[in-house]
Amino acid sequence: MTQQIIVDSCGWVAIIDANINFELELERMFGTFELILLDSVETELQDLDSARPRRKSLLLDMLRAKSNHLSSVMNSHTDDYIFQLASEGDYSVLTIDKVLKKRLYQHGISVIEVAKSNHLRLIDGL
Repeated sequence: MTQQIIVDSCGWVAIIDANINFELELERMFGTFELILLDSVETELQDLDSARPRRKSLLLDMLRAKSNHLSSVMNSHTDDYIFQLASEGDYSVLTIDKVLKKRLYQHGISVIEVAKSNHLRLIDGL
Protein backbone atom coordinates (compact mmCIF):
# COMPACT_ATOMS: atom_id res chain seq x y z
CA MET A 1 0.00 0.00 0.00
CA THR A 2 1.28 3.43 -0.91
CA GLN A 3 1.64 5.85 2.01
CA GLN A 4 0.45 9.36 1.23
CA ILE A 5 2.54 12.07 2.89
CA ILE A 6 1.47 15.69 3.21
CA VAL A 7 4.51 17.97 3.00
CA ASP A 8 4.62 20.94 5.38
CA SER A 9 6.90 23.82 4.44
CA CYS A 10 9.11 23.61 7.53
CA GLY A 11 9.51 19.85 7.04
CA TRP A 12 10.71 20.35 3.46
CA VAL A 13 13.14 23.10 4.48
CA ALA A 14 14.54 20.81 7.21
CA ILE A 15 15.10 18.01 4.67
CA ILE A 16 16.95 20.33 2.31
CA ASP A 17 19.03 21.95 5.06
CA ALA A 18 20.04 18.54 6.44
CA ASN A 19 20.93 17.23 2.96
CA ILE A 20 18.71 14.20 3.43
CA ASN A 21 17.98 11.88 0.53
CA PHE A 22 14.27 11.91 1.27
CA GLU A 23 13.41 9.33 -1.38
CA LEU A 24 15.69 6.69 0.13
CA GLU A 25 14.53 7.50 3.64
CA LEU A 26 10.83 7.35 2.77
CA GLU A 27 11.29 4.15 0.76
CA ARG A 28 13.04 2.65 3.80
CA MET A 29 10.06 3.60 5.99
CA PHE A 30 7.13 2.85 3.71
CA GLY A 31 8.26 1.08 0.59
CA THR A 32 6.09 3.11 -1.75
CA PHE A 33 4.97 6.63 -0.98
CA GLU A 34 3.28 9.61 -2.57
CA LEU A 35 4.04 13.20 -1.62
CA ILE A 36 1.10 15.61 -1.38
CA LEU A 37 1.89 19.29 -1.96
CA LEU A 38 -0.78 21.81 -1.04
CA ASP A 39 -0.80 25.02 -3.05
CA SER A 40 -0.58 27.08 0.17
CA VAL A 41 2.55 25.12 1.20
CA GLU A 42 4.03 25.69 -2.25
CA THR A 43 3.39 29.44 -1.89
CA GLU A 44 5.09 29.46 1.54
CA LEU A 45 8.07 27.60 0.08
CA GLN A 46 8.33 30.00 -2.87
CA ASP A 47 8.47 32.93 -0.44
CA LEU A 48 11.12 31.20 1.67
CA ASP A 49 13.14 30.19 -1.39
CA SER A 50 13.22 33.71 -2.77
CA ALA A 51 14.78 34.94 0.48
CA ARG A 52 17.54 32.29 0.46
CA PRO A 53 20.87 32.45 -1.37
CA ARG A 54 20.86 30.55 -4.67
CA ARG A 55 23.28 27.94 -3.31
CA LYS A 56 20.71 27.11 -0.61
CA SER A 57 17.85 26.53 -3.03
CA LEU A 58 14.84 24.60 -1.72
CA LEU A 59 14.74 22.53 -4.93
CA LEU A 60 11.11 23.40 -5.53
CA ASP A 61 11.12 22.11 -9.11
CA MET A 62 12.11 18.68 -7.81
CA LEU A 63 9.42 18.78 -5.11
CA ARG A 64 6.78 19.79 -7.65
CA ALA A 65 7.84 17.00 -10.01
CA LYS A 66 7.67 14.35 -7.28
CA SER A 67 4.39 15.47 -5.71
CA ASN A 68 0.70 15.36 -6.36
CA HIS A 69 -0.84 18.78 -5.98
CA LEU A 70 -3.94 19.68 -3.97
CA SER A 71 -5.69 23.00 -3.66
CA SER A 72 -5.95 24.44 -0.18
CA VAL A 73 -8.97 26.04 1.40
CA MET A 74 -7.87 29.64 1.05
CA ASN A 75 -9.69 31.02 4.10
CA SER A 76 -8.06 28.42 6.34
CA HIS A 77 -4.59 28.51 7.91
CA THR A 78 -2.27 26.03 6.20
CA ASP A 79 -1.64 24.04 9.40
CA ASP A 80 -5.39 23.81 10.03
CA TYR A 81 -5.95 22.50 6.54
CA ILE A 82 -3.09 19.99 6.85
CA PHE A 83 -4.63 18.75 10.10
CA GLN A 84 -8.12 18.53 8.58
CA LEU A 85 -6.91 16.67 5.50
CA ALA A 86 -4.76 14.27 7.55
CA SER A 87 -7.68 13.62 9.91
CA GLU A 88 -9.99 12.69 7.05
CA GLY A 89 -7.67 10.26 5.27
CA ASP A 90 -4.80 7.85 5.69
CA TYR A 91 -2.04 10.43 5.54
CA SER A 92 1.24 10.98 7.34
CA VAL A 93 2.57 14.51 7.67
CA LEU A 94 6.17 15.60 7.09
CA THR A 95 6.80 18.47 9.52
CA ILE A 96 9.06 19.74 12.27
CA ASP A 97 6.52 22.26 13.57
CA LYS A 98 6.15 21.40 17.28
CA VAL A 99 2.58 22.64 17.64
CA LEU A 100 1.38 20.85 14.51
CA LYS A 101 3.24 17.65 15.46
CA LYS A 102 1.61 17.58 18.91
CA ARG A 103 -1.82 18.18 17.43
CA LEU A 104 -1.38 15.43 14.86
CA TYR A 105 0.08 12.97 17.36
CA GLN A 106 -2.76 13.50 19.83
CA HIS A 107 -5.25 12.60 17.10
CA GLY A 108 -3.48 9.41 16.04
CA ILE A 109 -1.88 10.82 12.88
CA SER A 110 1.66 9.72 12.02
CA VAL A 111 4.34 12.38 11.74
CA ILE A 112 7.60 12.20 9.81
CA GLU A 113 10.32 14.47 11.15
CA VAL A 114 14.00 15.13 10.62
CA ALA A 115 16.00 13.39 13.34
CA LYS A 116 19.26 14.74 14.73
CA SER A 117 21.19 12.06 12.89
CA ASN A 118 20.15 13.60 9.57
CA HIS A 119 17.63 10.87 8.89
CA LEU A 120 13.87 10.84 8.82
CA ARG A 121 11.97 9.37 11.75
CA LEU A 122 8.38 8.18 11.87
CA ILE A 123 6.37 9.02 14.99
CA ASP A 124 3.17 7.01 15.05
CA GLY A 125 0.17 8.79 16.49
CA LEU A 126 -1.47 7.59 19.70
